[in-house]
Amino acid sequence: MISKRLAKVTEIKSQSDLIQDIRVDINGSIEKAYNYIQLTGNVEVGDEVVVNTTAVELSLGTGGFHFVIANFSRPESKLTEGGHIMKLRYTPFQIKVDSVEEQGSPYHDIFNDFVCLEGMPVAVGTLHSIVPVFAATFKRLCPDKKLVYIMSDGAALPMAFSKNVDNLKKMGLIDNTITYGNAFGGDYECINIYTSLITAKEICKADCVLIAMGPGIAGTGTKYGFSGIDQAVIIDAVEKLNGRSYIIPRISFADKRPRHKGISHHTLTILSELTNKSTNLVLNSLYEPGKLSIIKEQILLNSIDEKHKVDFEEYDRTKEDLDHYGLKVKSMGRSFEDDEEFFEAASTVAYRISKII
Repeated sequence: MISKRLAKVTEIKSQSDLIQDIRVDINGSIEKAYNYIQLTGNVEVGDEVVVNTTAVELSLGTGGFHFVIANFSRPESKLTEGGHIMKLRYTPFQIKVDSVEEQGSPYHDIFNDFVCLEGMPVAVGTLHSIVPVFAATFKRLCPDKKLVYIMSDGAALPMAFSKNVDNLKKMGLIDNTITYGNAFGGDYECINIYTSLITAKEICKADCVLIAMGPGIAGTGTKYGFSGIDQAVIIDAVEKLNGRSYIIPRISFADKRPRHKGISHHTLTILSELTNKSTNLVLNSLYEPGKLSIIKEQILLNSIDEKHKVDFEEYDRTKEDLDHYGLKVKSMGRSFEDDEEFFEAASTVAYRISKII
């Protein structure tokens, strides 16, 4: 059972077309909440609402806010026009979207006529925090090339929850966005990863694609129990459609958990066991010698180089790229200075792709 509380809207801190950042009064306590306009409509100061307080009560990180479930002050709403494909299916919040694949779409025939991705480079990450650093490096090196971001449904489902994406789009560092599965709110709505890739190439005319989940990866401390495991499925999809996949490895020497030291067990499991196709693993050769030695040993011990194309690049301008655009990044609460190797891993892949397009 979810935890629900009655609340009154006291302030609207900010809002976009898709989301409102609000403050609500719950029994005299002013607390933070989000309202998804696509689901519950606009709220105004003074409105009586019901909020989902589950994440706050569990002291979760990325999801540690309340979310509006219903607005008692505006209990009814009308169906908007267009779209017949449902997301969040068979839940009280099922929402219809204008899927690019559906029969009424002007793009419908593209999916029947599609041949292949023709080697289009696709970077495949897991944690959402790699998105701004990849975009910063790629766009600084290739300002005239089009970067498309595809958000999977492995974490947050509404793209509107990502302030990173909203900011990057406003800055022109991401040109188009796509959401698939039960994720929603992208510029283009798709049903699966295959049609998302086709959309990126044929409709968005992407020069490069970045795929990663939204904020809030799920993990359990077990070998296979993490939502980033869909990285393997995505890599296979890219290769199956004759794209050129590049895995963005999860690398850290700041994470205190042994399973995430060096190349995370997430990346190692995906590369050694779960991908059916070979992918490109590009690593930064400028890591400190001791750290680089650990990474190379992990590659050998897990026979990664026997299955995949492993290569190294020298790239030392990640922080410079972020500063150039005034971007501040964090992952798991750690800043760039706290966890340089993590962010440099994504930047290095962007650098490699910039050299081949």
